[in-house]
Amino acid sequence: MPEPLSLEILLHEQPIGSLSLLEGDRSILSFSPAYIEQDDRPVLSLSFKDRYGQLITGQRLYQTRLMPFFSNLLPEGPLRTYLAAMAGVKPVREFFLLWALGEDLPGAVKVRAHSGQGRWPPPALSARTAVESGPAQPRGLLRFSLAGVQLKFSAVMGARGGLTIPAQGVGGGWIIKLPSAQYPGVPENEYSMMTLARMVGIEVPAFELVDLDRVANLPEGIERIGAKAFAIRRFDRADDGRAVHIEDFAQVFGVYPDEKYGRASARNLATVIGTECGLGDVVEFIRRLVFNTLIGNADMHLKNWSLIYPDGRHVRLAPSYDVVSTLAYIPDDRAALKVSRSARFDAFTREELSHLADKAQLPRHLVLDTASETVERFRQVWDAERPHLPMASSVAERIDWHLGRIPLLAET
Repeated sequence: MPEPLSLEILLHEQPIGSLSLLEGDRSILSFSPAYIEQDDRPVLSLSFKDRYGQLITGQRLYQTRLMPFFSNLLPEGPLRTYLAAMAGVKPVREFFLLWALGEDLPGAVKVRAHSGQGRWPPPALSARTAVESGPAQPRGLLRFSLAGVQLKFSAVMGARGGLTIPAQGVGGGWIIKLPSAQYPGVPENEYSMMTLARMVGIEVPAFELVDLDRVANLPEGIERIGAKAFAIRRFDRADDGRAVHIEDFAQVFGVYPDEKYGRASARNLATVIGTECGLGDVVEFIRRLVFNTLIGNADMHLKNWSLIYPDGRHVRLAPSYDVVSTLAYIPDDRAALKVSRSARFDAFTREELSHLADKAQLPRHLVLDTASETVERFRQVWDAERPHLPMASSVAERIDWHLGRIPLLAET
């Protein structure tokens, strides 16, 4: 397999720099002079801004793994293992995996070999090949878009929480979350929680609970572990197919995916959102923080919060996603991230939110009023809607138990 000298990095289809592979499996990013000198340059990541808002042009070398921004563009877990095997590379050799998947990455980033360096990635990994080729499919079918061959059953079974795959169909780009062999009813759980989130007033993308026979190229026998999949519209793809740039907070803070739980707090996120996005998005952030605490979502780590650049330059809090009541499956007394000083659910109080507001330099009344309003909205929709949602009764019962240990409810 020939090793390329460098990969071209494109943002909104425009070249902005190169990612070079050096001797010893080391890599380094370099921005192009044109991108550096552009006054109104589109933003690649807040992690490339210095304290004065200027572009950081000097980047260091990284060994084997890519720098965190690019490492976080790659899939994790069983899907990474599966795609790496298809590409004929080790999952830890991220330079080649990024090259192989470079045409269909999150956000508006693309990666391709520089002209004259040939084409290495196997055709089976071409998203466009998978979508555009093959026999005609029934109208409305969702098609797995990262591989031109069927997923293996072993890949699906290896995912504890149900494999997450990109797909195309029914009007655009989607993410399909398959049922889990270990945790029953996760698609129904997520559909129910997302429905409640929307009714509470949280911004969410379009989503559906779909029959598995609507998803093409899945392995035979998958219906044995669940009849439904959860489908959510990609908010990094516009209706006309144009890529919209996004980044998650692991990228913002420059941490690797395996560090997504312990390297920041909700207070840190609130500080960034208050500085970069404005008070409207602060309200949205607090609403989501309260809601996910109320439903017992203990997995809201850094990669489950994202920013979006609608015009490529100005940033907003991206729509909500990965909203699941995890306590229905894994008992826990702590959230994935600290609020300000504590991650404990029984320490989620008005005083803890006041501490977050003060340290993040946000208006305390705005944070507390939003929290109170969210609690009241949640009480209304939870009582009215839970009998009509497809979640298992055990999920609702677990949430009822969990609500009794959150001090904020008694304080509101």
